[in-house]
Amino acid sequence: MFHCKDVAQVPQDIALNAVFCHILRRMNDTEITVYTDGGCKGNPGPGGWAYVMRYRDRYREASGAASDTTNNRMELTAVIEALSFLYMRRQVVLARQGTEAAPEWTDAPIRVFTDSQYVKKGITEWLQDWKQRGWKTAARKPVLNRELWERLDALCAMLQPAFEWVEGHAGNPDNERCDELVGLAIRTLLEEGLHSEHEKSSPPGGREP
Repeated sequence: MFHCKDVAQVPQDIALNAVFCHILRRMNDTEITVYTDGGCKGNPGPGGWAYVMRYRDRYREASGAASDTTNNRMELTAVIEALSFLYMRRQVVLARQGTEAAPEWTDAPIRVFTDSQYVKKGITEWLQDWKQRGWKTAARKPVLNRELWERLDALCAMLQPAFEWVEGHAGNPDNERCDELVGLAIRTLLEEGLHSEHEKSSPPGGREP
């Protein structure tokens, strides 16, 4: 697990850590905070996505990879995966509650932090104009990654998350953790690919014919 007590492991100013943890604890008392990140080794190329999610003392992190993708697609996928998890989890819990009061987290506001201006501006500034123009940009060109934007738009309509931009590689512990998970997901993907190629090239029994 990656908690505030662990942020000293991340090389950065101690005072900044203390301020971040204080703010994070206050935020986590009332809302679900989600940090997301995505990246590629080459663009396009093998890529990874990751998110870190907190609510009070609860913590979740997840990541994944794709063999042929782009930075922007991975940034979008990270947000989609996080919100999809929250939506599905909410549906399951609420269905089980029946007439009982639902847990507080199911009604908690959601705040998504991304270091991608593409994601932040896309969802808060550009999306409505794209839709009004029939999914065309201001230059009348088709919007790239439309299928991902449509999925994100639907999730936002249901969950109403707030979006904030956070500077990447600036010592924010949860943003840094996402970056680590993205790198790990890409490395794992590449290692599995090399292992798979090795198995394909090896003759049965592992011996030369």
